Amino acid sequence: MRLARIPIVLASVALLLVLVSGPGTRLGLWHFRTGFTLMTWATFLALGALALGMFLLLIPRTRRGHGQLLGLGMLLGLAAAAMPLLGAYTAKTVPFIHDISTDTTRPPEFVAILPLRAGAANPAAYGGPQVAAEQHAGYPDIRSLVLEIAPPEAFRRAEEFARDMGWEIVASDPREGRIEATDTTFWFGFKDDVVIRIEPEAAASRIDIRSVSRVGKSDVGKNAARIRDFLTRLQQG
Repeated sequence: MRLARIPIVLASVALLLVLVSGPGTRLGLWHFRTGFTLMTWATFLALGALALGMFLLLIPRTRRGHGQLLGLGMLLGLAAAAMPLLGAYTAKTVPFIHDISTDTTRPPEFVAILPLRAGAANPAAYGGPQVAAEQHAGYPDIRSLVLEIAPPEAFRRAEEFARDMGWEIVASDPREGRIEATDTTFWFGFKDDVVIRIEPEAAASRIDIRSVSRVGKSDVGKNAARIRDFLTRLQQG
């Protein structure tokens, strides 16, 4: 029965679209919005494969003769739909912002990275009270870190962990206590910029970090996750 083959064909195409959407964007083969469109179509095709597969399994004759084929098609459809649906769910559960800072009153500022953001869709300037309010509501744990070590040692550790996390160091200024870096996301290859500020606080050091996406109104929680990871590493030493 040819109809039984349709779910596995739809699911295979959906899985292919998912697998090429991100790498194609990262390699510059198409705009990131095209990559998102491919993910959307992949979701529709995958859900269609699941729906048709379940419907055909209700038909005794089809179930007896092609049960394994339909099961495989539904399994592939589920795999293809998982990534875009998880991304969509995450986007709904995090603040719709792309600029996260441990200090929202006096956020660290970019200097050396500014020329690299010249053509970026998102500005380097901080968004102000509204962005701060959304961040505090969604990420109340994102705050400045105070370490009981001298600023030079804090600076050394901060730069070391930034490199360990795979960030590209753009500027490192111990005198000003500023480190600027760029992190490239794994799947779509988005460029997110980071600035770290180390200041003396009594006999300790206060570390602030800000992470900003170059494109996209929402970062789907990526900047907050990056900051948490960095601060955890720094705190654990």
